[in-house]
Amino acid sequence: MPNRFFVSLMLAATAVAGTAVAQNEGVATPADAGVAKPAIDGTIFHAQVLLDRAGFAPGVIDGIKGMSFEEAVKGFQTARGLAVTGALDGPTRAALLRDRAPSTLHLRIDASDAQGPFVGAIPADPAAQARMDCLCYRNLLEKIAEKFHTTPATIVALNGPETILQAGTVLRLPNVLPASRDYGAVEPQAAQMLSDLNIDGNLPKADRIVVDKSDGVLRLFDKGGALIAQFPATMGSEHDPLPLGTWKVTSVAYNPPFHYQPDLFWDVADTKDEHRLPPGPNGPVGTIWVDINKPHYGIHGTAEPETIQRAESHGCVRLTNWDAARVARMASDGMTVIFRA
Repeated sequence: MPNRFFVSLMLAATAVAGTAVAQNEGVATPADAGVAKPAIDGTIFHAQVLLDRAGFAPGVIDGIKGMSFEEAVKGFQTARGLAVTGALDGPTRAALLRDRAPSTLHLRIDASDAQGPFVGAIPADPAAQARMDCLCYRNLLEKIAEKFHTTPATIVALNGPETILQAGTVLRLPNVLPASRDYGAVEPQAAQMLSDLNIDGNLPKADRIVVDKSDGVLRLFDKGGALIAQFPATMGSEHDPLPLGTWKVTSVAYNPPFHYQPDLFWDVADTKDEHRLPPGPNGPVGTIWVDINKPHYGIHGTAEPETIQRAESHGCVRLTNWDAARVARMASDGMTVIFRA
């Protein structure tokens, strides 16, 4: 493996934070290394892991209590028939702990993860991005962080800034390993992407999706109306509001390229050139596009998972790449999608 990947976690975290993809589908906020964030709260961290494993995603797993965590707790409480308080109370903790999984595992970096490809700094100019082969991960730390539904800063906090990141390194990581990696009849590239995001192959099929602007979450329900999964989302803005109404899923695309059309962006001059941007986790729609029968709108991933519920979008529903992948696996063509205020 090239020597440039034999770097400390601190250097890798700084490299990830120093370059953000411009012209994201969403109106992104500046990237932040986050190295000086508050210390990890072990109780919150374990609850985040268990919520993520249960399908009630807390956003990035970082041991910090926030809005996404409270909404995830509420969703879990609703699904389990508990009092909906948003607090990590005794009954909620007991229900979560029925999954006896520890909060972290010590895992060795596999050579297949370490080989990349990694692209380093990503230019802000869409024309320059269009000339790239892939909007891939910038470095190994960014890839490992997404694979384990966390942030580079959290991996630094769990392992120490001087840890050398390379194939064979043993890291302490959030315990989000799936029970199955059998993804059925999908293309090998899509199956690899799902595996790289630690997506479970046994996710249930949903009957409908409800996106609720009032609390910033996407919910999936089964045929009986039971809530079976919930994910924090960024949806719309003052300039491009969420298109309220009832829609249908028309298709799901894994690792999609992106047709960059300036006339669809209120914050980009219409005189700018159109471009076809290559696929990749750092692309404007991340690694998933769930299309609906509203032109130019869909449910998709993001290059900046820490901005979910903390930024705005150009009308679409934006999730972390790993949550978008779970929605894609639970969705089906023709499924009802409700966008409501």
